[in-house]
Amino acid sequence: MSRTTPPRPFDVTALFPQLAPLARTATRLHPRAGSPSRHDSSVGGPLLWPAGEPWPHCDGPHTWEQVDTAFSLEQERERRGIRTEAGSRPRQDPHPVRHEAEEGTIDDEPDPCSPWPGGPIAMLPVAQLYVRDISRLRPPPGQAEADLLQVLWCPFDHPDHPRTALLWRSAAAVTDVLDSPPEPFGVQFPGYLPQPCLLAPEQVTEYPHFLELSKELRQQLGEWHRWQAAGAVVDSSYAAAPEEFYRNNLSVSPGWKVGGWSRWGLTDPLPRTCRVCDSAMDPLLTIATTEWNAGTGSWAPEGDQARDPLPPGTPPANYTFIVLAQGYDLQLHVCPASSDHPHLELIQ
Repeated sequence: MSRTTPPRPFDVTALFPQLAPLARTATRLHPRAGSPSRHDSSVGGPLLWPAGEPWPHCDGPHTWEQVDTAFSLEQERERRGIRTEAGSRPRQDPHPVRHEAEEGTIDDEPDPCSPWPGGPIAMLPVAQLYVRDISRLRPPPGQAEADLLQVLWCPFDHPDHPRTALLWRSAAAVTDVLDSPPEPFGVQFPGYLPQPCLLAPEQVTEYPHFLELSKELRQQLGEWHRWQAAGAVVDSSYAAAPEEFYRNNLSVSPGWKVGGWSRWGLTDPLPRTCRVCDSAMDPLLTIATTEWNAGTGSWAPEGDQARDPLPPGTPPANYTFIVLAQGYDLQLHVCPASSDHPHLELIQ
């Protein structure tokens, strides 16, 4: 089902022409619960993965405390009513044989913070994005034939959010598909298991976060008399801080998206430079806890709340069931110079 973000209240560049050259196109993904196949763009769906290619694993470190308090994938899926073929997938034993202590007894109570000896942990699919569905998605330098981006993560914190892996490939080159990829024995939090979702990509125009603008432009955005030229669309409740109207309604879109501008909220803007070549990094994918919140409700597609009801107790607009850092987003940035350079993970 297609989804359309309501038009912005007015053209902000008419009041502030300096914003015009800063416009960027972002693709909002609008994930909603569904039954994706490996041939669909999806969140939390199966990946088109070659049978002969090793599945990504995270080599840690992981601790006994993380493992002993992990949530079962099967139980969480059952709670949500997700049907899977999980029974045929190879699983890791969460409780490997523990070493004997020097006195000849078994150490049944290891230090919770001590390293877990069970080996690397299978990563979970987070997103699969086909270029055919998301026109703003571009393969990295040197991989012109790639038309499929796959994102996975470790279901445990490293140190305060899941560690991610990005892989580009040519979908046509995958002729023998891995039917039963391995899975981890559990997740540190239920919010680290993505709900299978189909996508409804939509392009929107974004402008930088207020704090990324020049000092002169920030000053202008903070002057109420300039906003009054827009008329009644900017009500007087914003008179004391009109820049908040810009932040909430005119700058960076909320929710899952490809490209656009970086979102800020947990911290002020930070440098996003490649640690290998010092290039400025580009926003690739935002993995969001919610599609909108109380401040950004104007970005919600019309009718969404009635069309896609959520179970009681679910955070508002939390269609993927992902919860990161108590409600923030994980933004992945990549180096424009080389896909071999490590990507950047940013919680905001």
